[in-house]
Amino acid sequence: MSKADPSKKSAVQTTGHAWDGDIQEYNNPVPRWWIWTFYATVLFSVVYWIIFPAWPVGKSYTKGLFNTITFQNSQGEEVTTHWNTRSRLIKNMQSGKEALKQKAYLDQIAATPIEAIIADPEKMAFVRSMSKVLFADNCAACHGSGASGVMGLYPNLVDDAWLWGGTIDDISATIRHGQKGYMPAFAETFTDHQLDAVAEYVVSLSGDTEGDAAKVAVGEQIFKGQAGGCHYCHTQEGTGLKSQGAANLTDQIWTVANVPDAHTHEAKLNAVKRVITKGIQREMPAWEGRLSDTEIKLLTAYIYQLGGGQ
Repeated sequence: MSKADPSKKSAVQTTGHAWDGDIQEYNNPVPRWWIWTFYATVLFSVVYWIIFPAWPVGKSYTKGLFNTITFQNSQGEEVTTHWNTRSRLIKNMQSGKEALKQKAYLDQIAATPIEAIIADPEKMAFVRSMSKVLFADNCAACHGSGASGVMGLYPNLVDDAWLWGGTIDDISATIRHGQKGYMPAFAETFTDHQLDAVAEYVVSLSGDTEGDAAKVAVGEQIFKGQAGGCHYCHTQEGTGLKSQGAANLTDQIWTVANVPDAHTHEAKLNAVKRVITKGIQREMPAWEGRLSDTEIKLLTAYIYQLGGGQ
């Protein structure tokens, strides 16, 4: 190994440092264009810090210069503020290209009766795309992301059992004004014998034939008489009252008592007895004032087609 001859122009220049006599440090400076690019990025960062929000100052931060942005707040008032990613997002959601296309569709939805919307495949495609987000943001916490509800707590919206009615007007009214589900607890009302009898009768209404016929007969008298008074809400036939949100006990669709997961007759009775003993108290909030009329219309059409409507 020999040292590079510095007299040759083609030879790689060294810094003059050497170790062990033959190990040298080459002098390879970075390209000039790279140096100027680095200086440009430094200059850009300084300009950026001045124009855009950047540096924290106590509990606030620098707001930047010449970068105001105007948009409408939730009350429809025009607001002007300094540029930031949040205000830019709001601005784009109000006046961006896609936002304007969405607004045009929403104007059509607002001007079209729900029956006509449901009959129009193009409009329903838009309803589904919008309502999935609305449902996920406002309804899925209780009814689940697939709208199948939670047994014993929140109704299933994809079956054909509508406690407060499944017409377009009924669904719209439920979303708009909310609902309160209530059934009194009979723990202090029924004796153990009466509780067993009523449970036998209720289970028999849904087609179960394994019950004790004598208990079923006694339970029917309690159900339809003054001792129980169950017929006031569930009717004499057990088909339920829409005005009360009382379940139809004859359709084999259970919204509170977890009978579908009970594999024996005794387990079904226990599931029904728990509901009779403890009663029901549940509430759906009113969404009028939280959601716009158009958003309520979108959710109405979406939920109506989920369960087939009535």
